[in-house]
Amino acid sequence: MRIFDSHCHIDDKSYDADFQETLDRAKDNGVIACMLVGITLKTCRKAVPLCEARTHCFTSVGIHPHDAKSCTEEALAELKELSKSPVVKAWGETGLDFNRMFSPRDVQEKWFVRQMQLAGETQLPLIIHERDTGGRLLEILRTESPLEAGGVVHCFSGSRDEMHAYLDLGFYIGITGVITHKDRGKDLRAMVHEIPEDRLLVETDAPYLTPSPERNKFRRNEPAFVKRVLEKTADVRGQDVKSLAQSVFANTCRLYGINPDTLE
Repeated sequence: MRIFDSHCHIDDKSYDADFQETLDRAKDNGVIACMLVGITLKTCRKAVPLCEARTHCFTSVGIHPHDAKSCTEEALAELKELSKSPVVKAWGETGLDFNRMFSPRDVQEKWFVRQMQLAGETQLPLIIHERDTGGRLLEILRTESPLEAGGVVHCFSGSRDEMHAYLDLGFYIGITGVITHKDRGKDLRAMVHEIPEDRLLVETDAPYLTPSPERNKFRRNEPAFVKRVLEKTADVRGQDVKSLAQSVFANTCRLYGINPDTLE
């Protein structure tokens, strides 16, 4: 199987001592490509050269809603410049988070809309973070200009109606290790079979959301564990894991504009 971790943060300092070993463990588990997702200007400055120095590592540029309070036009201009690197394949992670409210709501919305515009200007797909927005993020997506390059709602945690609304808008749905969690993943397991096979992605969100049973042994998540997410998703959907892996790999390459033939 060829597996693509469509969303991770292995530029995090917790991987500084074993970054290459983390990639090697991933490859040993069939995970041959990773998307390192940007969340601040600082992380993007770090991730771009990391990916440029390695094959099958890609990255995105963007400001997370938690950090919207520190976003500026100058920061976005630098991100736009960084996006010219051939390893940058998406804009994000951006969106809205009304759960923790690390940044005020109006500030989050302002910079989310601005980053949607930049995704359009750079013709990059959008990596969306959404949590507890009560439909507000969907409202913004519907009122702004359509994103020609599309995007993904990563770590989907919404309702069935919200999931179908995102699908109707053309977005992909990202599934994390939450699907393996007995209680927290119950709702996700009940609806994952409704996601069309050609709109499904798998991700770790490493170092967060370690799947079961790995989380009983490892505190830090890593791309190697996305195989567990894929296996559980296939099991819940009643599909052959190798067949689903092929589809999900193709989906990820299609979204990020990567030729799968180059990922051998």
